[in-house]
Amino acid sequence: MRAVKTDEKRRILIYAHYYVPDVASTGQILRELAEGLKDLFEITVICVVPSYGGKVEPEYKTKLFYREEINGIKVLRIRVPEFSKGNKISRIKNIVAYFFGAMVATFKVGKMDYVYSISQPPVLGGLLGVWGKWMKRAKYIYNIQDFNPEQTIAVGYVNKKLILNLMMFLDKLSCRCADKVIVVGRDMADTLKARFHYKNVPVHTFINNWIDEKEIYPLPQDHEKVAEFKKKYGLENKFVIMYSGNIGLYYDLKHLIKVIKRFRKGMTMDGKRENGVKTPDGREVVFAFVGGGSVLQDLIAYKEKHHIENVVFIPYQDKEDLIYSLNAGDVHWCVNAKGIKGVSVPSKCYGIMAAGKPIIGVLEEGSEARLLIEETGCGYCCEPGDYKHVERHIHWFISHAGSSEMEQMGKNGRKYLEEHLTKDVSVRRYGKEILALEGEKERKKAARGEWDGCTVEVECQRGREEGTLNAGGQEICGEDVGEEKAAG
Repeated sequence: MRAVKTDEKRRILIYAHYYVPDVASTGQILRELAEGLKDLFEITVICVVPSYGGKVEPEYKTKLFYREEINGIKVLRIRVPEFSKGNKISRIKNIVAYFFGAMVATFKVGKMDYVYSISQPPVLGGLLGVWGKWMKRAKYIYNIQDFNPEQTIAVGYVNKKLILNLMMFLDKLSCRCADKVIVVGRDMADTLKARFHYKNVPVHTFINNWIDEKEIYPLPQDHEKVAEFKKKYGLENKFVIMYSGNIGLYYDLKHLIKVIKRFRKGMTMDGKRENGVKTPDGREVVFAFVGGGSVLQDLIAYKEKHHIENVVFIPYQDKEDLIYSLNAGDVHWCVNAKGIKGVSVPSKCYGIMAAGKPIIGVLEEGSEARLLIEETGCGYCCEPGDYKHVERHIHWFISHAGSSEMEQMGKNGRKYLEEHLTKDVSVRRYGKEILALEGEKERKKAARGEWDGCTVEVECQRGREEGTLNAGGQEICGEDVGEEKAAG
């Protein structure tokens, strides 16, 4: 796509929630998307002040709004209160402050031709896009990175039926109001169709997320920066099984660490010493968790309680150092909790493939990340909750440490990524999909009702409430969502 003169450029407003320098994966993706499209569009981003870890720096505490320009992208930041990832109330206050702040900020950015929003914060991200569409009389692109309330149901974060049904109603409204919905997994396209019972499904397309293959690539273990990282965190001469990313609710990590305990080096509760396991070439096995999140303190407490010496916790790495931390692992986890299929795609999969590392996948059959791993042969997968199978996979990788089989897995993933999952390929597709909206005829209005051009459909029969979908895409209508979650 050719560059467009500044005075000819169409304008896009992006509601990003988090943006660089925050380390949220969606913030990184949106930065690369915005900078990749800036030759075609004039782009403005509305987001919070840097605060992904919960803290706000003093320089962002004096005003309500801050204007910046980062690599040719206009950024309007909103001051939000600090929060703790383990405290629901503080997180809700933080999110609500962003939501209403972004609504006000919409009036501060001038005329727009397109509004682009992601599904973060849950449900509210989509509604911001609807707000921007109405206020700016613009075309609306809704990028669904995570389906909610399906994700909320899967992890049991909320189990009140009224709230879940309201969330579903509002997010379906956002989908209906969008001129185009973009999902990031093949399984997520199926979930979107199931939401609308395969009738009058909003216009949508699938574009995978990506990693910048020029920033993340394989490095030898003796590379100066990789060796420095390993030395800093006690990983020298160790076989490292690494989890890198958000240590949150959606990854079943509180159960996986119980599997890891079976490979413990340390003292048992009754005072016996366990020396752990070693690879055929004599290396001790270490399980490294790189990142932070709401479950981190639970994992630390479990490690300390059970004296697991070969589990290491490492803080989030700056983006420029991510290449070294990823290359420090010999094999990486890519995991999701049960019920996340069709709801979310773990972006960490792309980073692991870019670094040329094999993957232990704990993912549901048919989920986008598992399809990638199995189709490319870059690792082994099993179902969430099948902990015996997880243990067998750990044993396999330990016993094959340094083998040609593991090396080939890493090469398979890197090769596929270079051919199909690069940043440039995905960004070009986004540009084409947005430009395709120019001049399109408005979609036909639904026969059963409309609201300012946005269709609102009542899916359930009279006397029944609006249905909520479970994570498998099946409707729960007039049933107890809590029971459905427990049964799942």
